[in-house]
Amino acid sequence: MERMRINKYLARSGVCSRRDADRLIAEGKVLVNGQVPSPGQSIGEGDQVLVSGRPLEGQAGTVVLAFYKPVGITCTERDPHAEQTLGDLVHFPVRVTYAGRLDKESEGLLLLSNDGDLIQGIMRGENGHEKEYLVKVDREVTADFIRKMGEGVYLRELDRTTRKCHVEKTGKYTFRIVLTQGLNRQIRRMCACFGYRTVALKRIRIMHIGLGNLKPGEYYELEEADIERLCRDCGLAMAHTGRGAVVRMPQKGKKGCWGETDSNQ
Repeated sequence: MERMRINKYLARSGVCSRRDADRLIAEGKVLVNGQVPSPGQSIGEGDQVLVSGRPLEGQAGTVVLAFYKPVGITCTERDPHAEQTLGDLVHFPVRVTYAGRLDKESEGLLLLSNDGDLIQGIMRGENGHEKEYLVKVDREVTADFIRKMGEGVYLRELDRTTRKCHVEKTGKYTFRIVLTQGLNRQIRRMCACFGYRTVALKRIRIMHIGLGNLKPGEYYELEEADIERLCRDCGLAMAHTGRGAVVRMPQKGKKGCWGETDSNQ
């Protein structure tokens, strides 16, 4: 095992987040070789780690899940004010968190992982990773609207101009858009600048990982080859992984707006 900080080791082992690991260490609930470690202490092969008196079985490999977030689900693990959160839907032996959120009203692909470096690599704006969406609006999509959306849009609320992007009309009220950045509610804000209201928004791809045949509330574990490619595209060394296995957990969420193809071409 490569040497790593104790908080990262606990996170990789599925015990808790790095922040919670620091709290457990400060509370004296973590022991390394019988001693309370310092917050930045590194551990390696042969070190014995106890959490609340229980030994850890060992570091989990890098896990990445592709999850179909339904409409109405809040992207957080715990929120006392939310009707349903990711923590209510995703039950996996290793603790994972999301790389790039979707707002409550949106649906589609989320990547979840226990590897903080990979999550940051996917989310880092300067990496320019592609994210593809299907969007439905309340007015007819015009050629002028498509052109202006693709050229970049100044968002007054954020004082930012969006990057140029690929936008393609797919129906009378629908279009496909590929972004390489992730500003807050970016697509909804872009549409609003031209007087359009976003009726439905679904993310169907992150980098080379697609939504595939997943249904809302389902997820699967990525195979090692896909995780290797994600790491490589994020400029990271490949971490040890377990065997990629399909894990489907159908859950009930609010019905989305994509049941039928828009016939008004």
